[in-house]
Amino acid sequence: MNEFITRSAVLDDLNTLLEFEQGIITFERPFDPTLKEDPISYYDLGELITSDEAEVVVIEHEGQLVASGYAQIKKGKPYLDHELYSYLGFMYTDASFRGQGLNKKVVEALKDWSKSKGISEIRLTVYDDNAGAIRAYEKVGFKAHIVEMRIVNPK
Repeated sequence: MNEFITRSAVLDDLNTLLEFEQGIITFERPFDPTLKEDPISYYDLGELITSDEAEVVVIEHEGQLVASGYAQIKKGKPYLDHELYSYLGFMYTDASFRGQGLNKKVVEALKDWSKSKGISEIRLTVYDDNAGAIRAYEKVGFKAHIVEMRIVNPK
């Protein structure tokens, strides 16, 4: 059976989600020379799972977690036309399940959650060199908005 179940994450999912997080870090490390050496962590997943201001979504296949993502409510800058927005992150799909539209399912679930909270502005960040991720996000309606740039001054 090829059934995928989209649901909210629970604390019992935490060990698998921590593995997903390390998979994301390993994948992104070549894109970001500013990352510290391992071990590092991007997220407080337990806090995100239990927060009323966030939603962690997982996709399950035959009892195994195969994809994830979160939305977290953040305050907009005072000069913007939205007071709050949802920031998406922790987008992960197990390598053997990529190309099956799971990222789209995660994004749709997070969009629905955001809408249920009265939020229409949804944002995420992606490395400029991560062409595959950019294409995946464009497929679900995201558009490039701001480019963050950096420079390293010699010491």
